[in-house]
Amino acid sequence: MKRDSRLSNILHALLHMAEHQARTGSPMTSDQLAVCLSTNPVVVRRTMAGLRDQGLVASEKGHGGGWRLARPLDQVTLGQVHAALGGTGLIPDAPPVEAQGCLVEAAVNEALSDTYAAARALLVARLDSITLADLAADFSRRMAAHPAKDPLHAHLRKSHAS
Repeated sequence: MKRDSRLSNILHALLHMAEHQARTGSPMTSDQLAVCLSTNPVVVRRTMAGLRDQGLVASEKGHGGGWRLARPLDQVTLGQVHAALGGTGLIPDAPPVEAQGCLVEAAVNEALSDTYAAARALLVARLDSITLADLAADFSRRMAAHPAKDPLHAHLRKSHAS
C-alpha cells in the first residue's frame, strides 16, 4: 500500500510558513514552498487552495504576495488540516477486494473494516488534540539542539534566502 504523505508534507509547509512569517513578516511564495517540499509550485498552489477554502491559509496576489497562515498556530489542529485535505488517506476505509465472492476474504475484510474504522476514530481524536503551536514548539527545541550549519535544514535556509 502506497503511503499518503500529503498531511505530513502540508504540515511541513505550514511550519515553514509560520517561521518565515514570524521572521520576515511576509508570505511565502509557491516557489519557496515547492523548494521546501521538493515538489512543483503547481502542486503547492492546488493543495494550498484547499486549505484556503477552509480558512487555514490566505493568499496574496502580486509582487510580495504568496501564502500566509490565516490563524494563530494554537488555533489550528492537525485534525483541521487533515480534514481540509479531504480527511482520507491515513487509514483505508476497507481492505481491497482481491477475490470477489471469496467468503474467507469477506470475513477478513469485514473484521479489518471494523478495525480500520476504530483506528480512524482514535487517529482523528489524536489529530484534533495537537496544534500547529505544539509542532512549532517541538521544532524550536530541535533547532536549538542542532548546529546552525546542519545540512538537514538546507532547504529552509535556501527557501528563506529569496
